[in-house]
Amino acid sequence: MKIAIVEDDISMRKSLEIALTEYKEFEVTTFKNATDALKKLDSSYQLIVTDINMPKIDGIEFIKQIDFKTNFIIMTGNATLNRAVESMRLGVKDFLTKPFEIETLVEAIKRSAEIAKVEAEYERRYEGKDRRVGLPDTRLVKSERRKPRSDRRKHFYGYSQKLEKILNLVEKAAKTDASVMLLGESGVGKELFAKEVHYLSPRYAQPFIPINMAAIPDNLLESELFGYEKGAFTDATAMKKGLFETAHKGTLFLDEIGEMPLALQAKLLRVLQEHEIYRVGGTKAIKIDVRIVSATNANILEQIENKKFREDLYYRLNTIPVKIPPLRERKEEIEDIAKERLYKVCRKYDFEHKSLSDDALKALYDYAWPGNIRELFSVVERAAILSESDIIEAPDLFLESRKSQKSIKDLEKELIIELLKDFDNDLDKSAKALGVSRTNLNKKIDKYSIEV
Repeated sequence: MKIAIVEDDISMRKSLEIALTEYKEFEVTTFKNATDALKKLDSSYQLIVTDINMPKIDGIEFIKQIDFKTNFIIMTGNATLNRAVESMRLGVKDFLTKPFEIETLVEAIKRSAEIAKVEAEYERRYEGKDRRVGLPDTRLVKSERRKPRSDRRKHFYGYSQKLEKILNLVEKAAKTDASVMLLGESGVGKELFAKEVHYLSPRYAQPFIPINMAAIPDNLLESELFGYEKGAFTDATAMKKGLFETAHKGTLFLDEIGEMPLALQAKLLRVLQEHEIYRVGGTKAIKIDVRIVSATNANILEQIENKKFREDLYYRLNTIPVKIPPLRERKEEIEDIAKERLYKVCRKYDFEHKSLSDDALKALYDYAWPGNIRELFSVVERAAILSESDIIEAPDLFLESRKSQKSIKDLEKELIIELLKDFDNDLDKSAKALGVSRTNLNKKIDKYSIEV
C-alpha cells in the first residue's frame, strides 16, 4: 500500500516514517509541507496521512486541492480539534489526536485499505460496463405520510414538515431572479437546495455553476470568477472565460461566501449592481445575466461587525434568506434517507441488497448527527461495506464509538477551557488561537457556562 505522510514537524515525520517502514505491506513517502506534496503526489497513492496544522496550506485546504481519488487520515493536536471535526464532515475517514500509539495509526490504515480494496474490486469488475442493476423488491417505498410535491424535487428522500416548508419557500424564490442566501451547518445539503432553486426556475435549462470560496486561494479567486485576458500575467498564454461568463443565463452558486476576500466583495457588489464584469487585465465591460445563490455556515452578521464582510453586499445577497435546519431537528427524514442511501451503495458495489434492522434504525434515530446528512451518508456507506451480514445491526454502524468521541459541542467546550487555561484567561489570545472574534468567544463562554 502506497502511503504519503505530510507533516511539518521533522521529529514526528521521521518517527512515523521509521515506524511504518517496519510493515512490509506499506510503501511510505514523506513530505515536509503541503506545497511539496501537491507537486509530487499522484493517483498511485492509496492513502494520505496529513497533519492539520501546517504553515501556508493547512490540512483542510490541502485535502480540498487533491484532484484524484484517495483516502485521508488526519492528525491533529488539541488546539485544532474543531478543524478535525470539520474534516470528518468533509468525508475524511479517520482523525487521530496527537500523541497516539503507532498501532492506532496502523489500525486506521488497515481500515482504509479494507474499504479501498472493495472499491478497487468493484472498479475492476465493472470498468467499461453498464453498472446499473435492477431495483430490488425491498427498494424504498415512499411513505404514505409524504405530501405530493413537484416532480423536480427528486433529490430529497425523506419527508418532514420542516423540509416541506423550506421547499415551498425555495419554489417561490425560484420563480424570481432574487438573490437567495442559504444558511445552515456544514453537511445539511446547501448545494442540493441551491440546485433546487436553479432547476425550479426559468433558468433550469441553462448552466448551474458551483464554486467554493474556501477551496481556492485568494490570489486565484478573482481570475476564476472573472476570467482573464491573454498576457494579463505571466502564465496567461490565452484568454480564459471566468465562471460568471460560463454561468451566463444560468445560476452561479457561491458556497462559503463568508470566506470571500474583502477586495473581491467590492467587485462582486459592482457585478450585482451593473450586471457586467471585467476580465483580469481587460478594459472592456462584458454584460452578464446570472442569478446568484450563496451559502454559508458562518455568522455573517458577526463578520460584518468585525469588518470582514461588507454590509451592503450582505443585503444584496440576502434578499431571500433560507435557513436549513440540522438533521437532528428533522429526524423524521433519517429512516428514508438512510434506506435510500443504502440501496444506492449496494447498487454501486453490486452487493446483494442489504437492509437495516429495527435496532439499527433506532440507533440512527437516537444519534445527534453533528455532521448532518453528509455524516449519515458516510455511516451508512461504511456499514454497508464492512458488515458481514445482509442485515445491518446497530453495532455495524459504530455510532457508540462516535458518541464516545464526544459531541462537537463537548469538544468545543473542552477546547475553550484548555485554551483559557493555557493563556491564563487572556480572552484575546484564546480567541485568536480558536480562530474566532473575542465577541464570539464571549458568546461561547456564556453558552457553555464556562467560568473565567
